[in-house]
Amino acid sequence: MTTQSSTTDLISNNRSPQTVFRQDYAEPAFWVDSVHLTFDLQDDYTQVTNRLQVKRNSNVAPQPLILCGVDLKLMSITVQGRRLSADEYQVDKISLVLTLLGNEAEICIVTQIEPAKNTSLEGLYLSNGMYCTQCEAEGFRKITYYLDRPDVMALFTTKIIADKQRYPVLLSNGNLLAAGDVLVAGDLLVPEKVDANRHWVEWHDPFKKPCYLFALVAGKLACVDDRFTTQSGREVALKIFVEPQDVSKVGHAMLSLKNSMRWDEQVYGREYDLDIFMIVAVSHFNMGAMENKGLNIFNTSCVLAHPLTTTDSGFQRVEGVVAHEYFHNWTGNRVTCRDWFQLSLKEGFTVFRDQCFSADMGSSAVQRVQDVNLLRSVQFAEDAGPMAHPIRPDSYIEINNFYTLTVYEKGAEVVRMLHTLLGEAGFRKGSDVYFNRHDGQAVTCDDFVQAMADANQIDLTHFKQWYAQSGTPEIELQSVYEASTQTLKMTFTQHTPATARQPNPLPLCIPVRMGLLDSRTGQPLLFAVAKDSNRANENPSEEKTLLLTQAQQTFMLTQVASEPIASLFRGFSAPVKFNPRYTPKQWAFLMANDTDPFNRWEAATQLYVQEIAQQCARWRTGELVQLSAEMLDAFRQVLNQSLSDQAGQAQMLSLPNYAYLAGLQNPIDVDALCVVREQLQQQIARALLTDFQQHLQQDLQKNMLMPQPVEYQATAKQIGQRALRNLCLFYVGKTQTEPGYQACRQQFYAANNMTDQYAALNALVHSPSPLKNEVLQAFFQQWQHEPLVMDQWFSVQATSPEGDALLHVQQLLQHPLFDRKNPNRVRAVIAAFCRSNPLHFHRLDGAGYVFLADEVITLNAINPTVAARLLPPLSEWVQHLPARQTLMCAQLERIAQQPGLSADVYEVVSRALENHK
Repeated sequence: MTTQSSTTDLISNNRSPQTVFRQDYAEPAFWVDSVHLTFDLQDDYTQVTNRLQVKRNSNVAPQPLILCGVDLKLMSITVQGRRLSADEYQVDKISLVLTLLGNEAEICIVTQIEPAKNTSLEGLYLSNGMYCTQCEAEGFRKITYYLDRPDVMALFTTKIIADKQRYPVLLSNGNLLAAGDVLVAGDLLVPEKVDANRHWVEWHDPFKKPCYLFALVAGKLACVDDRFTTQSGREVALKIFVEPQDVSKVGHAMLSLKNSMRWDEQVYGREYDLDIFMIVAVSHFNMGAMENKGLNIFNTSCVLAHPLTTTDSGFQRVEGVVAHEYFHNWTGNRVTCRDWFQLSLKEGFTVFRDQCFSADMGSSAVQRVQDVNLLRSVQFAEDAGPMAHPIRPDSYIEINNFYTLTVYEKGAEVVRMLHTLLGEAGFRKGSDVYFNRHDGQAVTCDDFVQAMADANQIDLTHFKQWYAQSGTPEIELQSVYEASTQTLKMTFTQHTPATARQPNPLPLCIPVRMGLLDSRTGQPLLFAVAKDSNRANENPSEEKTLLLTQAQQTFMLTQVASEPIASLFRGFSAPVKFNPRYTPKQWAFLMANDTDPFNRWEAATQLYVQEIAQQCARWRTGELVQLSAEMLDAFRQVLNQSLSDQAGQAQMLSLPNYAYLAGLQNPIDVDALCVVREQLQQQIARALLTDFQQHLQQDLQKNMLMPQPVEYQATAKQIGQRALRNLCLFYVGKTQTEPGYQACRQQFYAANNMTDQYAALNALVHSPSPLKNEVLQAFFQQWQHEPLVMDQWFSVQATSPEGDALLHVQQLLQHPLFDRKNPNRVRAVIAAFCRSNPLHFHRLDGAGYVFLADEVITLNAINPTVAARLLPPLSEWVQHLPARQTLMCAQLERIAQQPGLSADVYEVVSRALENHK
C-alpha cells in the first residue's frame, strides 16, 4: 500500500510529498480481526497499549506488515508473547515494519503520546481540559501504530484509565462492559489496594469498523439523558455530554436526534443497532462533527442551541448536523468506504439524506434554496478553480484537502439526480439493495450505483460519468413554438469547460424537471413528449423530466395548447449553470406565476442577476447606478404579497450574494460587484421604505404588543416570520438615516432572542451608523462569557465593509479572546474576512492577500488542516483581473517557499500555481 505523507514526514525527513492514486488501490497484506486498546491518561503523556489480532490476506502475495504511525514514542513490541529486540523491526517517522510474522499473530505495541502538545486536533488531544479524538481521515496513526485505512475493519474493545476527579466521564465506542477503581500493589496482608484517585472503564463495539471511526472522550462533563424506542421495540439510551454550564442548550439537539432516528426508520427502514447513542460537544474541533460509531463528537457550534444565544440558522444547523451524523450510522459506518477516494460514497449520500430530513422538518422550498445557494456560492467556484476535482478524485497528496463542497454538496446533488431518475419508490428499492448487499463491508461509489441499477433494472453506466468528471456543466437552450401543430421544439446544448487535468470533458446524463406555463395567463399547460425523443408515447401532464445525454439534443413537446414559457430545472434537478436567454419581463412573469417554489425564487434571482450586470456596465462607464422600474415593481409585488411561506418570501427579496455573482463573471470585477450591489440595496430601501416600515409595524402589533411576548420556537412558521421581519429591518437600516438606525437600535435592545438581536447588530455594524460602537460594546458586555456568541461578535466585525476593515481585523487578532488554536475563532475572523469581505480582502494594494498568506504560514505550524482550508480565496486567482492575479500568485509563491510546509498546505498551493506562468 502507498502510505500518506504526514506533516512530520515533510518537516523532519525533508521528503517530497507523495501522491496517492486511486488506480493504485490494492488490498492490504493483512487484515485485523480484533483490537484491544488500553489508554493510561497521565499528566504529561498518555500510554497506549495496543493488542491486535492480525492475519494474512490470502489474496495478496506474502509481504511484511506495515503499520502507520506519526508522532509516536515506541516503548515496546511483543509478538506471540515474545518481546522483540530493536533489530527485529524497522521504524521511522511514519511507519513500523514487522517482517517475521506467520499467517496469524497477536501483536502488542506500547507507545506514548503527548495530547497536550497536539495542536493539529487530529488523533488524541486536549480540548479545553478534556481529552477527545478525531481520527477521520488519518488521525488514528497519531494514537498508535495501525493499518490506518478504511477497508481494514475490526472489533474494538477499549479500556480507559484516568484520574477520577479530573476525568470522571470516560467514553468510547459501543456498549459499556465494565467499570471500577484502579487496583495497585499493596503489602503481604493486602496484596492489592484501591487507588482512590484513579478509575477505569471498558467499552466494546460489537460491529466491525475501520479505525477512523474510533473515538475516546475523557473529562468533567454533565449528561442529558433521554430514551428512544425503535420500530422493533428496542430501548436505546440517548446521552448528550456537555460542559456543566451548557446543559440548558442541548434540548434542541436531543429532539433533533429523536426526530432523525424516527425519520430514518420511516423513510429508509434503518433502525439503530447499539444499546446506547452518545454525543459529546467539544470546543476545539476541526470539523462540524464526527460520526464515530455510537459516540459522535461534535463541535459545540453544531450541538448547543438556546433562543438567547443561537440564531434561527444556528438552530437549523444543529438539526441538520445531528441528523447528518446519525444517518452516517448506516451510510458510512455499517457500510463504509473502501478507500478515501470513495469519500462521497458516504458523505454525498448522507448530505442528501440530511437535506431531505431538514426539508421534511421545515420548509422544503426554503431548504432547497439554502442548499443550492451554498452549492452555487462556493462549490461552483471550487469547480472553476485549480483545486477542481470530481466527487471521486483520482489522486491526492493530503486527503484532508478533499473534504470539500464538491465531495459533500455536489456529491449530494448526484445522489439527488438518481432519486429524480428512479423516483422515490425506485430509490428506496435501490437503497435497500445497497444496505442488504453491503452491510459490514467497505465498498465503492460504483457499488452504490450498481445497487441502484440492479434494483431498478436500469443501465446507469453513462450516469457514472458524474463521479469521474469535474467542472460545472453549462446548459444553453433554443426553443421554437408552432401554434399550428401545438408543438414546442427545444434544443439543449451542454458543455463542461475544460481544465488542465480534464482537457476533454464528456457529455453527462442530466435530468431536466420541467413544466410549461401559458405565456398570457400563467396557468400550467399540459404537454407530452414525442416518441422520437428518448421515451415512448406518454399521456400529457403538467410536469415531466427530460434526460439530456448528448452534447446537443432536441425534444419535441406536443399537445401544447398555447404559446408557453418553460419552467426548467425545477427544484434544481441538476447541478448545472443554465441560460435560457429569458428577458427581464419573462423572469418577472415566472417569478409571479411559476408553480414550482424553487423556480419562483430562481426567477427572482435571475431577474436580479440581469439587473446587476446591466448596472455594473453603467458603473464602469462612469454612469450612475439606477434601479430599473421593472425590477422595483417585481420587488414590490413580492414584498406586498401575503404568502404563507414567509421565509421563502424573504429569500425572494434578497439580492444574490457576492460569491454567486462573482462566479458568473470571468474575470471577476470585485469593485463593480460590491459597489453596484450595495447601491441597489440602498435604492430599494429608499424607494420602498414605507412598505418595509408597514411590515415592521404590522409584525410589532402581532407579536410585541401582545399581553405576553411570543415564546421563541424554532418552527418553520416562526423562523419565516423572523426572516421576513429582519429582512425588512435590514432594508430600513440601508436607508442610512437616523430613523432607520434607531429602528435597528430599538430592536437590538428589545429582542428576546438571538436571531432578532443579531439581525439588528448586523444592520448597524455593516453601516456607517454612529451607533455601531455602542451596540458592539453592549453585545460584548452581555455575551463575553459565551464562546459561540463571541464567534458571532468577531464575525460581524470581520465582514463589515465599513472603514479600514483590514486594520480592524488585524486589531481583532490581538483581542484577548482571539485564539489561533481554536478553529471556530479562526473561521470567525480570518476566514470570514477573506471570504465575506471581498472589497477589502481584494484591495488593489494586495494587503489583504499578504494578510491571508501570513496567517496561513502561522497556522501551518499549529493546525495544517485549518491553514489549508483558509487558502481558497487565494487559490482562485485565475478568475480575477490581471493586476490582482499577479498579487495573489506572489503570495501563493511566498507560502510555497516556506520551510517545513505541511502536506495539507503544500498540495493546495502547488495545485493553485500549476497554471501560473
